[in-house]
Amino acid sequence: MPSQLLDQVRGTLRRRHYSLRTETTYLHWVRRYIVFHHKQHPADLGTADLESFLTSLAVNDHVSAATQNQALSALLFLYRNVLHIDLDLPTASIRALRTRRLPTVLTRDEVHAVLACLTGPHQLMARLLYGSGLRLMECLRLRIKDVDFAQRRILVRQGKGAKDRVTMLPESLVPPLLDHLQHIQRLHRRDRTAGSGHVGLPDALPRKLPAAPTDWIWQYVFPSANLSVDPHTGHIGRHHLSPAGLQRAVHQAAQLAGINKRVTCHTFRHSFATHLLENGYDIRTVQELLGHRDVKTTMIYTHVLNRGGLAVRSPLDAA
Repeated sequence: MPSQLLDQVRGTLRRRHYSLRTETTYLHWVRRYIVFHHKQHPADLGTADLESFLTSLAVNDHVSAATQNQALSALLFLYRNVLHIDLDLPTASIRALRTRRLPTVLTRDEVHAVLACLTGPHQLMARLLYGSGLRLMECLRLRIKDVDFAQRRILVRQGKGAKDRVTMLPESLVPPLLDHLQHIQRLHRRDRTAGSGHVGLPDALPRKLPAAPTDWIWQYVFPSANLSVDPHTGHIGRHHLSPAGLQRAVHQAAQLAGINKRVTCHTFRHSFATHLLENGYDIRTVQELLGHRDVKTTMIYTHVLNRGGLAVRSPLDAA
């Protein structure tokens, strides 16, 4: 395995400020590509080799179109930005066609039934997903300073596409969220007394603000129950909770509530958007709250409005 090449890929990703999740994913696909071709260096491979790898993913591994396109994006990054090789590749023709699926949306009663089956921080996080339209990782990465109780708003930092946005903080979440933060602050004070309490910060902030890693306002709203060592700094502190914990809890809560739909954390975001449109809010407002780049993405939620996406009433229901 050409570890030097992987180090180059990692360095290029970090220089371009790609997220850690993207870095992990891209490195995974580069490794698989190299292993698939018996550890040959990618510079010695060409278009036909890339196409054979993508074909194997679809035919032998039965991956989804989204996964196949993810692998293609990682390898195009490798060739274009690391190896500086311009492949004679008709990207549009080899990119897999993704199925345009309608989102699963819960009714208001179903949302509250699922929430009632959750407890503790998991319930609070799920209420934020639904009440503020947050993505799962946006919720987990939320820091103390980004919750504005006075203005009743949440500042989402570095959301999808590395964009910041502002969304609402539901009035009903203020008391339980304040109680939760009081508990977290006590925990942070104990950590500081014990000589830990550091938190990871983006980019060069630890250099610019040396006290920030232990500052209360930079801590995560939903920190891990366990202390861990930051691999970059060696400091001991609390990372945010794992996404897997909330994902499992939501799945189990949906089963307990008897919901006959596939319910994930993202289902709350879909339901948030749909219910706002049902309440008469204009689609541009919903687009801003969700952080969609194109209003066409938001338009998909009109399919579940009470009278259909085009406000057409079925002739079967006519008097």
